[in-house]
Amino acid sequence: MTVSILNPYTRLPGTPVPTHSWPAGDGIRLAGDAWGDSRGPLVVLLHGVGQTRHAWRTTARMLGAAGYHAVTFDARGHGDSDWAMDGDYSRDAMVRDLQSLVATLGKRPALIGASMGGATGLVGVGEGRVDASALILVDIAPRTEPSGVAKVRSFMNGTAEGFGSLGEAAAAIHAYRPRARSAGVPHGLSKNLRLGPDGRYYWHWDPRLMEREREPDDRRVEAARRLDVPTLLVRGGQSDVVSEDGARDFLALCPRAEFVNITGAGHMVSGDRNDVFGRAALGFLRRVVPVCDDGSASE
Repeated sequence: MTVSILNPYTRLPGTPVPTHSWPAGDGIRLAGDAWGDSRGPLVVLLHGVGQTRHAWRTTARMLGAAGYHAVTFDARGHGDSDWAMDGDYSRDAMVRDLQSLVATLGKRPALIGASMGGATGLVGVGEGRVDASALILVDIAPRTEPSGVAKVRSFMNGTAEGFGSLGEAAAAIHAYRPRARSAGVPHGLSKNLRLGPDGRYYWHWDPRLMEREREPDDRRVEAARRLDVPTLLVRGGQSDVVSEDGARDFLALCPRAEFVNITGAGHMVSGDRNDVFGRAALGFLRRVVPVCDDGSASE
């Protein structure tokens, strides 16, 4: 059994405090937030590697206003959630956490997952371990581009030694994501950083995340073949992680799936073009998981 520990670094002043805490797999506790009426259809949003629940804040607020019960959470080893003492950040561990969260929330969820979170949703639903009402995959597919994945890993590994100031962290983000808006930086980065005992600023994630083994594509391929829920693939038109060929491969595996290509967006689709992404996600959910007049889910 995995033993969990809290993030050993200090949260920065003004960092949003999670409104919820849920028990998850292996003794881990997950921190998160919720928007909307709890009677509405449940939508659980899973962030990408190195991100936090805050990546979904705008989308979750929009879903809550539309009548959905939107739940965001920090994956194990990220943000305000526990770190795994034994460093287990495998796909199976992530799926166990999702299973536990869904069981605690007590409703069949629609899942929106970006990158790592999307892969967790794909495997969980495709392998029959999570009973979902719908699945939205954000720039993740069974086939990904090795060069794009390597770029993500290079950034995370290259900044593992921390920063001397918030300004240094902002410069690193700008170099990695030139499309990212500069508004609120560096102050806006404070929720994604922690202060170490050496006085340097570190990302909010456990560095051992980079030690996990790469998951074979075959597992995601088989999961995609078995999908039997309404599914939407959203690709960033300029993504270097999911290519046009990768998207076509997915649609061949899951011919009932829908597809949206968002121009002007890279791998961080919701961050690059949140307005367009939000409309696409909400439009899809309104068709496949509509909200009833009384605010509840339509089954």
